[in-house]
Amino acid sequence: MAFSLWLTLVLACVVISFTPGAGAINTMGNALTHGFRRAIWGILGQQAALVVLIAVVALGVGVLVTSSPLLFAIIRYAGAAYLAYLGLRLLLRRPVVAVADAGDAPAPAESRWSMFRRGFWVNLLNPKAIVFFLAFLPQFIRPGQPLLPQYATVVVTVVAVDIAVMWGFFAVAAHGFRRFTRTPRGQRVVDRVFGSLFVGVALLLAFIH
Repeated sequence: MAFSLWLTLVLACVVISFTPGAGAINTMGNALTHGFRRAIWGILGQQAALVVLIAVVALGVGVLVTSSPLLFAIIRYAGAAYLAYLGLRLLLRRPVVAVADAGDAPAPAESRWSMFRRGFWVNLLNPKAIVFFLAFLPQFIRPGQPLLPQYATVVVTVVAVDIAVMWGFFAVAAHGFRRFTRTPRGQRVVDRVFGSLFVGVALLLAFIH
């Protein structure tokens, strides 16, 4: 991949990563609830999903998904249902009364695997991402050149930029408000805000085509 084309790819990835979505909401919620350091596990789960989506598009499965209205609708509603589930779980969750005085995360803390898994499904169950990559990837792939190095470059660039933005911006921004989660009232406010955001994104995914 030519250096100028790679720079364009980096710029496009930065713009995409800064666009608010379910991934950003998930990252900020993790940073507020579990701390800046532990938020990385949810971010890594989101990156694993991006790698899978790029592979799906590269293998041509993405074309099948977008060409089948029924399959696309199933994935779309499954994604919306999962986001709504996450939102309702936050809205109904009871505040943690006992909060740790030291360390980066309140107790009890969600497991790393649970955070990774949730981040993975948040990004994977988003058919709009498949459609986006179908339109996005061809701009940076040259069919006349070896494909594997090109896709590898795209994957590394997309993942590196998204981690930098999610952890270096969204997680940092949310971490500054962690003092609000030190009290049950603050936890309720945070849960209601992010629960409502998840439900809102779910409704957009389900009803806006």
